[in-house]
Amino acid sequence: MKTRLLTGLAVVAMAAAISGQGTYSPPRLADGHPDLQGTYDLATLTPLERPSGAKAVLTAEEAKQAEAKVAEQTEVGRRSISADRTAPPKGGDGSVGAAGNVGGYNNFWLDPGSSYTIVNGDRRTSLVIDPPDGRVPPLTPAARQRTLSRLLARPTSDATESRDPGLEPVGSYDDPERRPLGERCLLGFGSTSGPPALPNYFYNNLHQIVQTRDTVMILTEMVHDGRVVRMNQPHVPPTIRKWMGDSVGRWEGDTLVIDTTNFTKKTQFRGASENLHIVERISRMADGNLLYRFTAEDPDTWDRSWTGEYPWVVTHENMYEYACAEGNYALENMLRGARLAEADKNNKK
Repeated sequence: MKTRLLTGLAVVAMAAAISGQGTYSPPRLADGHPDLQGTYDLATLTPLERPSGAKAVLTAEEAKQAEAKVAEQTEVGRRSISADRTAPPKGGDGSVGAAGNVGGYNNFWLDPGSSYTIVNGDRRTSLVIDPPDGRVPPLTPAARQRTLSRLLARPTSDATESRDPGLEPVGSYDDPERRPLGERCLLGFGSTSGPPALPNYFYNNLHQIVQTRDTVMILTEMVHDGRVVRMNQPHVPPTIRKWMGDSVGRWEGDTLVIDTTNFTKKTQFRGASENLHIVERISRMADGNLLYRFTAEDPDTWDRSWTGEYPWVVTHENMYEYACAEGNYALENMLRGARLAEADKNNKK
């Protein structure tokens, strides 16, 4: 199957069109290649996939109204909670939220994004641009079978930090390896570590790029993920599998192209197999932001490749340590709590 990837020249031209300056030349390092270094904020209201029935692009007024509504809801969620409030009912009130809305993060701690992604002047309703419907292609029959298999029903690299316990499948608390990778502090949830690097729509949105002649490092604020891209090198042997795959880079004009293979079955981005192939293209635009584009391909999972893009917005905010380590007390206590809940249920029979 022929992979649908843009050529480097096409991406460079696109970046120039977005910047509005066809003659734009990015700042360069001593080796002559563009300087992509900096800290970038990936937060956005634009979802990965276009909502059902939504159009591809919002008008400025439509986006403004939607963003104002989000801002209003955020402000309400940040209001102080009364100290003399009554306790929630046992097991929660049944509403959507942490443990049936008995508690969790309030909006003070969250930073899901406040505006829609704008590319080439368009306020987009999805990061996915190909297929044109803004949706990830459906899984192949083989991929659906993998997903349904209990043996392989492990959390994927794009799983959320935690799922609502009332909605989780049976057995989700039987084994620590069935808990989300972000909850286990192995990878940032929502595929924020990548590849592909996606917004997590929750918090800790920053990414930092550090660049040398031989390597490019992409550090993710969420958890502690650092991808090291080896420049102009072959991939490691197929017997070597990595949590974030094996990333090798090259320059096509002023565009950094990162080719990643050698994934492990332990991550399975959106149900993909270990044969997942991700190509990322990063170009600096005249406004200082980066244009980030990725294409995902895996014939064992989708019947065609698919592509997404969005800007990484430059920021001068600081990145802070996210102290998270596998085997923390919370994970241990959740499994212990599940055993107590099971024992209580059996005693009532």
